[in-house]
Amino acid sequence: MHTVIRGGTVVTCDDHDRVVSGDVLIGPDGRIAAIGRAVAPDGAAARLLDARGCAVIPGLVQAHVHLCQVAMRGMADDLPLLAWLRERIWPLEAAHDERTAAASAELGLVEAMLGGTTTVLDMGSVHAHDAVMDACVRAGIRAVSGKAMMDRGDGVPARLRESTRASLRESERLAARWSGAGGGRIGYAWSPRFVLSCSEALVRGAVERARDRSELVHTHAAEHPSERAAVRAALGDDDVAVLRRWGVSGPRAVLAHGVQLRDDEARAIARERTRVVHCPSANLKLGSGIARVARLDRLGVQLALGADGAPCNNNLDAWTELRHAALLAKTRSGPGALPARRALRLGTIDGARALGLDARLGSIEPGKRADLVVVRVDGPHVEPAGDVFSRLVYACGARDVVHVLVDGEIVVRAGEHQRLDVERVKARARDAARRLASRAGL
Repeated sequence: MHTVIRGGTVVTCDDHDRVVSGDVLIGPDGRIAAIGRAVAPDGAAARLLDARGCAVIPGLVQAHVHLCQVAMRGMADDLPLLAWLRERIWPLEAAHDERTAAASAELGLVEAMLGGTTTVLDMGSVHAHDAVMDACVRAGIRAVSGKAMMDRGDGVPARLRESTRASLRESERLAARWSGAGGGRIGYAWSPRFVLSCSEALVRGAVERARDRSELVHTHAAEHPSERAAVRAALGDDDVAVLRRWGVSGPRAVLAHGVQLRDDEARAIARERTRVVHCPSANLKLGSGIARVARLDRLGVQLALGADGAPCNNNLDAWTELRHAALLAKTRSGPGALPARRALRLGTIDGARALGLDARLGSIEPGKRADLVVVRVDGPHVEPAGDVFSRLVYACGARDVVHVLVDGEIVVRAGEHQRLDVERVKARARDAARRLASRAGL
């Protein structure tokens, strides 16, 4: 069946940032068929979604999240990065089983999707990652996800410390099982956690296997001053340089954070087309600093946005990240540093590019997959009229999202998730949180 999204302001995020008043026609194959005056072919059935008073935008892409951590929300506040990991997050992750991991992922997916997120790049924990992948399939989101890989590190609980061989084998199994699942919506990302928790053999093994399978490598880098100092003390160089020596660079490498990047590092990353994901809220909460996003952008670094994990944010709201990215850039580099139009691209087409999916999604163009969001722009906190990019980035929020489509399927209709029972998801997550806290001794 065709779908017509009727009467909205279509913000395409294409190469020209065109804004069109009219309709979007989606074919039965889940692709965008037409923009403007969109009419289903003669005799074809069509369902209508009313977009009057709304903007229609590409689905929001969060290029760094931890769905396995959502059940830990509120359990790790007010700590710096390394203490946050060693005292709270790693013990809690070590307590996961399939049931708690599924509950955590479901809650994160409901929250993100109700807010207009249609694609995530997710890093799981060491164990129980099948449950996270299965939740992504059932929720209807587009996801690239992988288990965390950890074979060394101070303060790593025994249950999270793997052998190099076992970590690579489990990642191979997960990639073989889940890549291409959900009608092609699911991909795999090889995810060595960060330099301090991974041996050179593990990272090189992940890079080689990702290259062989044309998959992503996803890790953390240049996040917090204490982390960088620890890497220099252990290995005699900065984490970005170490990762480059071990093979983590190029368009299939995604580095979360980049808060501490120097200009020379940024220039090298730009030359190599390595992706960097800005996570402004998490960087603020952990005291990691404010990434020089406008400077990185000018140097040619390919950027995207993400919420990171619920225990260091504490939400998965892509609209908050859009707003924070734009406002914090002004604090660092002046009021014109990251205009709303540029910020919206970071959360849409640039996020898709970071995941290697920009030929398929991230903008509203005929032939692309219909990953779309219908968002109200006529609320009292958004009106009166003005630049649509300004309204979206500085005034709109998750509460304004009406409909969400992934591959042309309506996964959120009139603010209601169509695949998951939200009340049941919340109840399961509350139970999971109690279990995790008890097992971790918190």
